[in-house]
Parts: sequence; C-alpha cells; structure tokens
Amino acid sequence: MNSINIASYLPVMAKAQPDTLAVAIQNSSSDYPRYTYGELDQASDLLARGLQEAGIVKGTRTVLMVTPGLEFFALVFALFKIGAVLVAVDPGMGVKNLGKCLQEAEPEAFIGIRKAHVARILKQWAKSTIRINVVVEASKLAGLFMIDMGRLYELGAHSNKAAMNNVEADDKAAILFTSGSTGVPKGVNYTHGNFTAQVKALQSLYDIQAGEIDLATFPLFALFAPAMGMTSIIPDMDFTRPGSVDPVKIYNAINDFKATTMFGSPALLNRVGRWGAENGKRLPTLRRVLSAGAPVSPAIIQRFDQLLEDGVEIFTPYGATESLPVTSIGSREVLLETGKLSGEGRGVCIGKPVEGIEVKIIEISDQAIAGCKDAQFVERNQIGEIIVQGPQVTASYYNRASSNELAKISDDEGGFYHRMGDLGYFDVRGRLWFCGRKSERVVTEARTYYTVCCEGVFNKHSRVYRSALVSISKAGETRPALCVELESDSKHTNHRVLIQELLDIGSAIDHTSTIKDFMIHPAFPVDIRHNAKIGRAELAEWAQQLQV
Repeated sequence: MNSINIASYLPVMAKAQPDTLAVAIQNSSSDYPRYTYGELDQASDLLARGLQEAGIVKGTRTVLMVTPGLEFFALVFALFKIGAVLVAVDPGMGVKNLGKCLQEAEPEAFIGIRKAHVARILKQWAKSTIRINVVVEASKLAGLFMIDMGRLYELGAHSNKAAMNNVEADDKAAILFTSGSTGVPKGVNYTHGNFTAQVKALQSLYDIQAGEIDLATFPLFALFAPAMGMTSIIPDMDFTRPGSVDPVKIYNAINDFKATTMFGSPALLNRVGRWGAENGKRLPTLRRVLSAGAPVSPAIIQRFDQLLEDGVEIFTPYGATESLPVTSIGSREVLLETGKLSGEGRGVCIGKPVEGIEVKIIEISDQAIAGCKDAQFVERNQIGEIIVQGPQVTASYYNRASSNELAKISDDEGGFYHRMGDLGYFDVRGRLWFCGRKSERVVTEARTYYTVCCEGVFNKHSRVYRSALVSISKAGETRPALCVELESDSKHTNHRVLIQELLDIGSAIDHTSTIKDFMIHPAFPVDIRHNAKIGRAELAEWAQQLQV
C-alpha cells in the first residue's frame, strides 16, 4: 500500500509558492486575516508537534469545534499531518444530536472555542472518553484541565517530533457526520485515500488550476482548496444558515479577491441570485460555480446564471457525505434540455458518472442486501435504487453496525457498493436521473409516487417556490399530498385559485393526475447544513394534522 497523507499537499505547495495567499477570512474591515502557504504550513507544523506533545497522536479521535478562521485551517492540517482522526460535527445539528453523535464517536480529545467547552462540560459530552482538552482562545479555563493555543505553539517550538507522519491510504483521517435530514446523523469513516480521491476527482472534473481563488461557503469543502493550490476565501456568514446570507458580503468577497470558483448551497444561490438580479450585479471573475446538498431548480440556476459571464457554468455534482462526487451536470444542459423534462415529471438529471466511479441501479428494497448476487439489477429508464463504487466511496460508518449492514453490498472481488438511499434511473444516453429519497417515496395501494418526479411537475408554476410530496392517511387510506411553499412575492395569492391551477397542471401527467390534496405551507423546514433539504417528515405530520 502506498504511504499517503491528505495533508502532504500543503508542504509541497508551500515550497512551490510560499508567498501565495492560502486562506483569507472576510471581516468587517478591508484587512482580512490571512495566511500565505508558507505561513499555513509553518503554523500547522508547530501545532502538529505541539499536539503530539500534548498527547494527541496518530489515530487519536479528536473533536474540532472551532469557528472557521485561521486557527481552524491550521488545526485541521495539523491533525491530518500527525494522522489524528478529525471528528467533525455541525453545531447546527442541535444539542441533542450533538450529544448522541459525540457519544458514538468516542472522541479522546476535544479542541474548541470557550463556548464549545462550556457546552461540553454542562452537557457532559463524551465524558467517559475525552481525556485531552484544548481551548483555542486564551481562557481562564486553561490550566490544570486543558491547554490553550499559546501553550500548543510553545510545546511545538521545543519539540523534536516529526510534523508529518506516514499514513496508509486506508488509515482513518476523519469521522464526518451526515446532515441527519432523515434521522440522527451518522459518522462516516473517511480515509486519507478517500480524501485524496475526492481532491483528484474535483480537480480533474472541473479543470481547477493552482493559483485560482475559491469562495467557500461550506467550511469542510474549503479544506480542498489548499490541496489544489487554490486560495480559499471564507466569507463573513453564519454557516448554519446559508439561505440567510447577506448577499452584499458574498458579492464583496468574490470581487475583493477576484474569486474564480464558488461553492454554495441551492438556498445560498437562490438568495444571492435574487439580489444580484434585482440590483443588476455581475460576477465577472467567476469561471465556475458549484452547488450541492439538494437538487437545484432550473429557476434558481437561470437566475444565478444571469450574474455570470457567457460560457461560465453552474455545476451540480451529485453525491453524499459517504461519496462525493458521483455524477455532475452543467447549467447549459439543464437550461437547454433537462430542466424542461423535469417539469414533465422525469425527475432531475444529475449527469453522467465521474471518472473512476461505477454507478448501478437495483430494484428498490428496504432490507439489507449482503452481496451483488442477492441484488436485482434493472434496465435503463426503470426507476430503482442507486448504488455506487469507487475510490471516494467510504467503506463504513463509525459505531453503526446496523447502518453498515443496510448501506453496503459486497461484490465478488472483495470490494463493495454503497447504497445511496436515493432512487433514480439511467436514460438511453447514460445520464443518471434523480427521483428522490428511497425513504420518502409514497406507497399506496394503487401505485408508488416518487417525490422529485412529482414535485417537478408543480414547481414549474410561476408562484411556486418549491413543493414537497408527503404521505397522509385519509378515511383509512394512504394518499399522496403536496405541500407547497410560495415565492416570496406571491404570499398573498388566492390559495383556492392556485390549488385549482395546480390540479390542472397535475392532470396532464399520469403519475401526478391522482394527487388531489394540496396544502400551502408558510415556510418549509430544511436541514441546517445546506438549508435546502426539505424536512418532509415534519411536513407530513403537519399535513396529517390538517386532516383532523
């Protein structure tokens, strides 16, 4: 096995371009805090040695709850360099889920801001396993029970330990938690090989070159930028509320640094795109825009596309925490062809598989499937369950044996496929179409309804921002029902008239013609991470209550 460390890209870049900006943090002043590649490499080297002196070594599971900033980047690369296992959780997942996730992850060390440590102590997070605590700010908490960053740097300066440890491709690098949109978040085991494969796939897929400037609105995604020789710009925003960003700050961050690449959730693109269209703004330096986390509607793509120069595309890579990227499609194909087909109930086209990834469709099953010989593969244009195999596909969850059993299928050569939990099909041109989550399909006595296929038909109405298909029980019968959220300028629309218009639209398509229950909802519940995945379980409860 080849020795490989995801952090090994950093010293290479630091040697090749020591004075090139590696990361900058947007703030209220024009003097953004920043690291060059040389400074980031040096700071992470000192911290890597200091962490080892403090007892955080190769294999130590280490929680990092630090605000995205210079310390965040230096600490992440330091942890990767020594081969420690980064335990990454979203504070926005809620205190209850945080406690469950940290209990499952069995962390041995905790690095966080003062607020995180106070919560850790009060809530007794992973009390039985955490033995080393580091507080990022200078704090009265530092002393007998924890150390601060100043002490870490001091330990590192006097240490003779190696800053970079050798690791193997299948050595664990991180435990990253899923968004938890369909249950308690699961900890995904990431290896150094998985991370390296992701970096190579993204770089090749989007022709990303060293020296480019990346605006990263999702902190973990920002970590890929230094590995690709890019400058990472961290905007001034609440990362748990991307759908509520200040568009002016995003616009300024892009223009101040002449960003060439931008990653944003569909909710963020929607907000910035609306503001840009209303104010006649352009983003002339961007060469590409990436968006993931949920399907991006053609309306959002078209609106944001107006801000970009001719020929610049918005790409929507498909994947999940367990595997990214799997497929990709550009805005040109969506706007010229597939978006119209989505409005006809075909689902959302998510493009062709990326190089090195194998994607197959099997018959839908809610049961565990031990091996490929037990799976039933389906023909093109037949909806089934999406399974994937490749170097960026993670092999397991941490401390979730039952989840592993349900999510992994062994192949005949000692490998495995991951069950994405999504439904879709291949068309005759080899493109994958997404039809919705397996767990959210609506099954009645008469037929099965696929969420995304049905919602696309109604989302083309000009007053509909988004819709969500859910299951309700009415007169003892399971029925499909459509919850509808209106565009912000359509909140006072006559609901009775709108519902009749939706009934008329649905009647033209076979699989939506039998949907007769429509409910207008003021604002859909969404996930914390991307503000884009709809909380259909919560909506289903709301819709059911209206039947009483």
